[in-house]
Amino acid sequence: MAWLDEPDDEMLAILQREYDRQNTTLQLIASENFASPAVMAFTGSVFTNKYSEGYPGKRYYGGNRFVDESEDLARDRVKVLFGAEHANVQPHSGANANMSVYQALLDVGDTVLGLSLDHGGHLTHGSPVNASGKLYEFVAYGLTASDERLDMDAVAEQARAISPKLIVAGATAYPRRIDPAPFREIADEVGALLMFDAAHIAGLIAGGAHPNPVPFCDVVTFTTHKTMRGPRGGCILSRAEYAAAIDKAVFPGSQGGPLEHAIAAKAVAFREAADPSFREYASQVVANAAALGDALAGHGFRLVSGGTDNHLLLVDLRTFDADLTGKQAQESLDRAGITLNRNSIPDDPRSPFVTSGIRIGTPSVTTQGMKEAQMVTIADLVARALRAFDDDTALDAIRAEVNSLCSGFTPYS
Repeated sequence: MAWLDEPDDEMLAILQREYDRQNTTLQLIASENFASPAVMAFTGSVFTNKYSEGYPGKRYYGGNRFVDESEDLARDRVKVLFGAEHANVQPHSGANANMSVYQALLDVGDTVLGLSLDHGGHLTHGSPVNASGKLYEFVAYGLTASDERLDMDAVAEQARAISPKLIVAGATAYPRRIDPAPFREIADEVGALLMFDAAHIAGLIAGGAHPNPVPFCDVVTFTTHKTMRGPRGGCILSRAEYAAAIDKAVFPGSQGGPLEHAIAAKAVAFREAADPSFREYASQVVANAAALGDALAGHGFRLVSGGTDNHLLLVDLRTFDADLTGKQAQESLDRAGITLNRNSIPDDPRSPFVTSGIRIGTPSVTTQGMKEAQMVTIADLVARALRAFDDDTALDAIRAEVNSLCSGFTPYS
């Protein structure tokens, strides 16, 4: 039976609107980025047609010769990129990667020490609404009240008190560098395994802008989008001794057939991240975040922890406008053509749906070619939009300025 030969005009119209949105508005969500045309081409390639349950050389279907070559190439490239002994490139997401690691290394009910969600941790770090919090006994460590940073002495004290089987390092909304070495020392002292969730900072690690946790950890998980600038998906790196258990936990433990089109695109992204130009990109991401933070502070915003060492800023809105919520800020900025997300701040008095803060990231605008000068402009646009958060006329005018700025830095021509 032939395929339909007439275009799907409804979907094409929606796609065009999204294309225009990405080209004409500012993308400041810390967990987003612009994938290269090569990555997108492989994501939409004929690899999407192939069913390939299992692993290279051990599939449950025929016809996987070239899929095996593709997946092996992705595994080899990412191992070289991070210096890992083993890689599993099949996880569909970072959350899937984390849950697979837990399934591989833990028994139900085991004690795990992870960063509190309201202090920057991820849902899969033991949130009670997530499977991680339902299946395992997570105990949360947090940030200090004085400087809103990790206190490794306090983490060590907690670890000694609870004797966790696993310690999880890493975050989803923490603007400072996370040194893996002290976590390794604590894990060794209490006899725990160590996992580092590098979902947000994997690209910075690959680009030399953040310490590489792989030599210190039993397992490292990450997503292949965000700062890695690849397709949406996950990856697990581990020591060789855990390879078999992790592979079994991914398939058949938690997933069926892998998305081989996404794996092919991951291989392309790993090649791009190994290029010297990617180091320049990672460095500029960090420089842009610092410049944006300085400029926002000049407009009266308080930066959680006082600044940033990585790709993101966590902004406390209360010093700018005590009544302005993160939800209001997100919605008003969206109308002004500035896309970001509301986010809880440490010990936030408001609910996670409302919040007192916003999270801002620089990976996407850096991919577009923007630098420090544009970060100053963006900070001014954000401040002006939030001063006029309920004025549609003013927000429309700012959106026009945003469009003008983006016209010089369109990601897709």
